[in-house]
Amino acid sequence: MRGGLPPGPGRAIAPRRPAEYDGSWRWTAPALDRSVPAARSAVRELIRRRAVPLREDQLYGLLLIVSELVTNAVRHAALLSPEVAVEVSVGPEWVRVAVEDNHPYRPAPMEACPEDEPRTGGRGLLLVQATVEEAGGCYDIEHTAGGKVVWAALPLRFRPTSPRRPR
Repeated sequence: MRGGLPPGPGRAIAPRRPAEYDGSWRWTAPALDRSVPAARSAVRELIRRRAVPLREDQLYGLLLIVSELVTNAVRHAALLSPEVAVEVSVGPEWVRVAVEDNHPYRPAPMEACPEDEPRTGGRGLLLVQATVEEAGGCYDIEHTAGGKVVWAALPLRFRPTSPRRPR
């Protein structure tokens, strides 16, 4: 997984003292349902412990994203990926969460359709997409040697214009 959050193209890096919250943290969990609340709790505790400057609504959005990405990995990749990896990276302007599994399938958001029968699932990536867009962030799905990484990045401050894309 890529953990760094460089500035956008054409923007110089001004020398700065790293903030107390800068860094990347990664852990693995079994591809089981119980890993979803465990991942959410771990991310919440990391953000609190490192004093990352997120507003409450940003934290809730980040935790929703963690829940949806880990749930997708557990439900759809467990057969080929008995473990999932969760990575949180925090830079001066972004917080990025990524979930990696060893299943090569690249998921796509399912569009809501009024004619569909009521469903209880299948729209997690739509929630991720909407949460990211509302916050002025970005997300993507990248292939790895044996699977994929699904990541989302949120700005530490709201950006009403098109965001730079962290890597």
